[in-house]
Amino acid sequence: MIVILDFGSQYSELIARRVREANVFSQVISHDTSADDIVNKYDATGIILSGGPSSTYEEDAPQCDSALFSCGLPVLGICYGMQLMARTLGGEVERSDKHEYGPAQLLVDDSDSLFNNISSESSIWMSHGDSVSSLPDGFVRLAHTSNCQFAAIQEPSKRLYGLQFHPEVTHTDEGTQMLHNFLYDVCGFKGDWTPASVLEESIKKIREEVGDQKVLCALSGGVDSTVVSALLHRAIGDNLTCMFIDQGFMRKGEAERIEATFTNKFNINLVYVNAAERFFNKVKGVTNPEEKRKRIGEEFIRVFEEESKKLQSDIPYLAQGTLYSDVIESAGVGASKTAVKIKSHHNVGGLPEKMDFKIIEPVRMLFKDEVRKLGLELGVPEEIVFRQPFPGPGMAIRIIGEVTPERVAILQNADQIVLDEVKSAGLYRDLWQSFAVLIPIQTVGVMGDQRTYEHTIAIRAVNSIDAMTAEWARLPYDLLDKISSRIINEVQGINRVVYDVSSKPPATIEWE
Repeated sequence: MIVILDFGSQYSELIARRVREANVFSQVISHDTSADDIVNKYDATGIILSGGPSSTYEEDAPQCDSALFSCGLPVLGICYGMQLMARTLGGEVERSDKHEYGPAQLLVDDSDSLFNNISSESSIWMSHGDSVSSLPDGFVRLAHTSNCQFAAIQEPSKRLYGLQFHPEVTHTDEGTQMLHNFLYDVCGFKGDWTPASVLEESIKKIREEVGDQKVLCALSGGVDSTVVSALLHRAIGDNLTCMFIDQGFMRKGEAERIEATFTNKFNINLVYVNAAERFFNKVKGVTNPEEKRKRIGEEFIRVFEEESKKLQSDIPYLAQGTLYSDVIESAGVGASKTAVKIKSHHNVGGLPEKMDFKIIEPVRMLFKDEVRKLGLELGVPEEIVFRQPFPGPGMAIRIIGEVTPERVAILQNADQIVLDEVKSAGLYRDLWQSFAVLIPIQTVGVMGDQRTYEHTIAIRAVNSIDAMTAEWARLPYDLLDKISSRIINEVQGINRVVYDVSSKPPATIEWE
């Protein structure tokens, strides 16, 4: 694999994605991981040092193990990573007279190695206030800009490379080719990390970890847990039992669809548990979103533990559809130590410390689009593979404030209208997510010459690749008009509909 040492850059996960898109497995790890662990524990073939907000000459600036640069693996430093490499090896980094933020023209001095098949002049994306002012011994310049003397450098004998700009962003026109050159020409990857190879390796790991023991899969009916179920069933067959807990916060009619699909289509052992009343009691009076997530996550485990004891055989493992984006955003195990927790994900931060299960997460290191590809490789139907993401706590975190059966029913009806109209417009597959949110704000309206004082629904629709970033979707006005009219006319208790035009960041996709 390629390991990406994270120094706090907003682009660290994007680097990982770009590497994976080249059919090379990558993982983001903490910047202070030792060279010995990188070589022996991670068995890495190459190293990328991310950018970061710090200056290398600051007293508390994040550092890396200097042995990285003599461990024999190729190293590519990006922005802060390049500056850190240069300074660690004897070069100098100084505050630039002219800062570079945004587009710049790269002038290539040496077209070998990283710049093979790259234009002599190329558009790049800069974001730095510091620059390398003198190179360490053995380093040479590969490229420059009008404001940056050393925009790209290398030490060819040790396979050390540095880029002052960001090749991973789309604004760098030939950045993908530069990364491809590093991965294939320098590191020697063959590009064999494909859905087929991921499937083969995943089955192997599951069998090694589980053996002939039984696994209980926490099934939500979404893409992630469905693919995990199909993967586990391929690996261990009837030693898998799926349990679907209806917590009362699902979409309208979804619990019945899930039960029918897994029982009739997949032929997987399914235990259906209706625990809606129990979950409503658990979140009664709770308005804090983190508290909601934690209570729901803990109750899931408690129900699983209780229901699993009713089964005839002992089941030591609990499988979950945790994704790499969940891990990173929750700043959980495997995420960089520089990561900040945005919110607890149901599969990561919402679990109690003490429970009777060993957790197995077969797709923990995959992004959502990679899980979809794995699902197709497993033969999961497209209507499930391309289902829009739905949060583990369900409607409970799309209702701002207290969650009650009455409020869930209102949101279910409004949400169904959103989905129906988005699908009718042919936009469902184009959008990452589209859904309704119930806001605890009542406003004055007029219906049938009568004054009303009812609730507000917000519509949320975003475009994204992996949920790490998202842009609000420019839905057609006619579509928004139709959704709004239907919700106000058909959903009792709603007299106003608004549209969310916030992107991530600074907002998150879900409102809670």
